[in-house]
Amino acid sequence: MPTSAPTPARTPTPTPTHTTVGIIGAGPAGLLLSRLLHNAGIDCVVLESRDRAYIEQRQRAGILEQSTVDVLRSAGAGERMDREGLPHDGIELRYDRRSHRIEFPSLTGGRRVMVYAQTEIVKDLVALQLANGAPLFFESEVTKIEGIGGIGGADGIGGIGGADGSGGTHDMKAPTPTPTIHYHHQDRGPTTLTCDYIVGCDGFHGVARNAIPVELRRTYERTYPYSWLGILAQAPPVYDELIYAHSLRGFALASMRSPTVSRLYLQVPNGTDLAEWPDARIWDELDARLATGADPGWKLERGPVVAKSVLPMRSWVVEPMRYGRLLLAGDAAHIVPPTGAKGLNLAVADVVVLARALVQRHVTGSTELLDAYSETCLRRVWRAEHFSYAMTELLHTDPAHSAFETRLQLSQLDRIAHSRHAAAELAENYTGLPIAPLSR
Repeated sequence: MPTSAPTPARTPTPTPTHTTVGIIGAGPAGLLLSRLLHNAGIDCVVLESRDRAYIEQRQRAGILEQSTVDVLRSAGAGERMDREGLPHDGIELRYDRRSHRIEFPSLTGGRRVMVYAQTEIVKDLVALQLANGAPLFFESEVTKIEGIGGIGGADGIGGIGGADGSGGTHDMKAPTPTPTIHYHHQDRGPTTLTCDYIVGCDGFHGVARNAIPVELRRTYERTYPYSWLGILAQAPPVYDELIYAHSLRGFALASMRSPTVSRLYLQVPNGTDLAEWPDARIWDELDARLATGADPGWKLERGPVVAKSVLPMRSWVVEPMRYGRLLLAGDAAHIVPPTGAKGLNLAVADVVVLARALVQRHVTGSTELLDAYSETCLRRVWRAEHFSYAMTELLHTDPAHSAFETRLQLSQLDRIAHSRHAAAELAENYTGLPIAPLSR
């Protein structure tokens, strides 16, 4: 399994009282945004409620779109990814006991994906930040946000930088009231941080989103009637690319984290108790769902299961993603079912768009990109939501499905297998749409 990047020693960071951008959450979104801003000469501070060990061990997504790979490289965080990550040029679909490979580069103009776990991205970004980056404070639980102002639009006052062309740090004029983060640090106790902008990268359960008045938030949600039972196993992957399997027994996914570690999933009913799924039952069910008519005796290579969990499935979006001087990114604003491998990649797209907007404000004084932030991101978010929803509906066995609906699923899978246009649509969405500001 990939190992943590070495962390050079660093002198303890003094507690700042003001920063240009206060970032709540040290997941991939918060850490990458901090790196992009630091590289652009914009000061920021990252506050994370958990300790370092916790955030570096959370098991999350592992499929990186082409754009995500490119962004990590350009941010200086791609060295270990390029050394230890696993480039993939396609996926295999299994349905009706048949198999078909979707080849990405020929369908997308050369785009591909990379298998590199979110835990490893976090380790890389944390190491970079502690060695040479903006202040990062662990065990700093945010309790309240205030002073963020009203609905977005041109800032009108204060903000970042100026238009003198120097590109350096200018005197900051914060709005009144001042955007303020109240947090509790394990050692320092109650502390406040004033900011010109606050970015909530603190996930679905964080405090940032709730700072937007409830009457101004619009929430869209779809809860699915099934969950994923996932295991991490010390066993070599069965195939050198991901296998997505539709089966009358339920969906299955064979993935990997490294050449010696497999990540595997089974569709299970909501409310499933892990105690009802001993390891042998999980392996047997994976074998049954992944088998094809060409090789009915096919079996996965088994190994010790080192982690096991049940993941509920949901699609969820909140609008807007900006309110005054507060901006949301990643899971604080949207969640997708994991079938389309979009969650981490959407978070990266958000912070790239946001970093561009903050850099524009810093260099030119213009708020054009900031004013368009929510609209720009939501356009991509809804495309990814649709793709993830479509993949989920296509591949899973809904308890309420009739035989008619199952035949529709098989018909669509057969079309993807035999139509270049249908395969290209899947490949383009899977490898990721370009990250770009909304055209006007």
